[in-house]
Amino acid sequence: MSTFLDAARPETPPAGTARFRPAIHFTARDTWLNDPNGLVFHNGLYHLFFQNNPYGNVWGNMSWGHATSPDLVHWTEHPVAIACDEAEDIFSGSVVVDHGNTSGFGTAGAPALVAIYTSAYKTASEHHGTQAQSLAYSVDAGLTWQKYDGNPVLTRNSAHFRDPKVFRYQGEQGACWIMVAVEAQHQKVVLYRSEDLKSWDFLSEFGPANADAGEWECPDLFPLPVDGDPDNTKWVLIVNVNPGAVAGGSGGQYFVGQFDGVRFVPDAGSVAVPGGVSALDASAAAAAAALRQCLWLDWGRDCYASVSFSDAPDGRRIIIGWMNNWDYANELPTAPWRSSMTLAREVRLILVNGAARLVQRPVLARPGEEEGLPAAAPLMTMGVTALNGKALRLPDAVPGAAQVIEADIDPGGADRVELRIFGSNDGTHGAVLSYDTARAQLSLDRRHSGDTGFHATFPSVESAPLVLDDGVLKLQIVVDHCSVEVFAQGGTVVLTDLVFPAAEHRQSWLSAEGGPATILNLAVSTLT
Repeated sequence: MSTFLDAARPETPPAGTARFRPAIHFTARDTWLNDPNGLVFHNGLYHLFFQNNPYGNVWGNMSWGHATSPDLVHWTEHPVAIACDEAEDIFSGSVVVDHGNTSGFGTAGAPALVAIYTSAYKTASEHHGTQAQSLAYSVDAGLTWQKYDGNPVLTRNSAHFRDPKVFRYQGEQGACWIMVAVEAQHQKVVLYRSEDLKSWDFLSEFGPANADAGEWECPDLFPLPVDGDPDNTKWVLIVNVNPGAVAGGSGGQYFVGQFDGVRFVPDAGSVAVPGGVSALDASAAAAAAALRQCLWLDWGRDCYASVSFSDAPDGRRIIIGWMNNWDYANELPTAPWRSSMTLAREVRLILVNGAARLVQRPVLARPGEEEGLPAAAPLMTMGVTALNGKALRLPDAVPGAAQVIEADIDPGGADRVELRIFGSNDGTHGAVLSYDTARAQLSLDRRHSGDTGFHATFPSVESAPLVLDDGVLKLQIVVDHCSVEVFAQGGTVVLTDLVFPAAEHRQSWLSAEGGPATILNLAVSTLT
């Protein structure tokens, strides 16, 4: 089936909106993609499987696409890995390296890669109307896959039981496999254990809590040391929600707590709304305010279904999300491809006001380079410089390359510090990133960023609370051909939005309003 699907793909060069195709974000060549699946590092390569429609550039015919990268920046797309058929669509899931050959699919010396995915059963299947968990395995490092004859391996006879993330857990009773999945329409994470990936026993459930107005999807559960201290380890539970995210539509929330091999117990400070926002007897404004008290992976509109890599080297925890929003996903003005992934992001836990919180840092370095520094020579560097009344023009966006802007700014007496990206000559267009000193709020306004008319909900302003503890606004901004990813204060606040600027709108301007501000450091670089 995968051979047929690959043969059906057009062999013509990419056309249509080529100027929007990202320089450093993964897109399928000429088809649709959504959730990242089966993220795993194996034999020196990062594997990115993903929800894919091999037949077109809108959602449907869900199969697992496949790409690999040596550095998380440059990706090579491969043929469809696990294809839909007349009996099932292949929904989201995960991949593990079965080092101990617990499944029997490989050998101790040559472990198999095992995919645990959701079978969304069709009318031709005896399981029609349900979603259940199934296995496929690869004994050639992920190039080809065989579905397990005993599928499904876990069913709840539910129509919305999906998105299994599986990991190896070492506890007092020894090692086992743990699965976190969701009952999507009940806003519950369900946990199971297994010895062999084939037989599963129920452990516990979590939820609803915090953002629960939409379906819960694509969970992940992993440990991280707080401030790098291995004696103070917490567990992070990611739960994506659609709709009902803080910026509208789909988005990712997280909880911090403890996992004992059976159940996840969140820290009190990570549950802002026990029972969930939808259980509140509150006005829309009060519910929106409650959402802003929850913990969010990203405060923008376009980061969803984020999950982490298995077996990442050096114990790093690296996540990737889908850079889109279900509000308008099928209508993005791109062709022949549609949708892209976020940058890979390394996540850590740090103490913020006494509570463990995630910070994210984009993975931009090549192997052997200092982490976080772009490979290209900077286009512009600047030391202490006053911003007072006159905007500073930064280097224009360069076709074929992404731009990385790093800035430390003392807002001083300014009411507002503003960076206009993809700006027009007359200053009326652009995506505007701004910091409001009185409100301690970071915002990204894309209402006049270019093509915004393809969907009524696309023109928007996203905002996040941002307190400058040391009085300095610290920004790392990655600008690609159709996206802006903002990492503020070392990644304690992240904001991701798609933008579709006019071809001639490439200018960037930095300014201060209401008083003087001071640039402490500024660097602009390109990355290809």
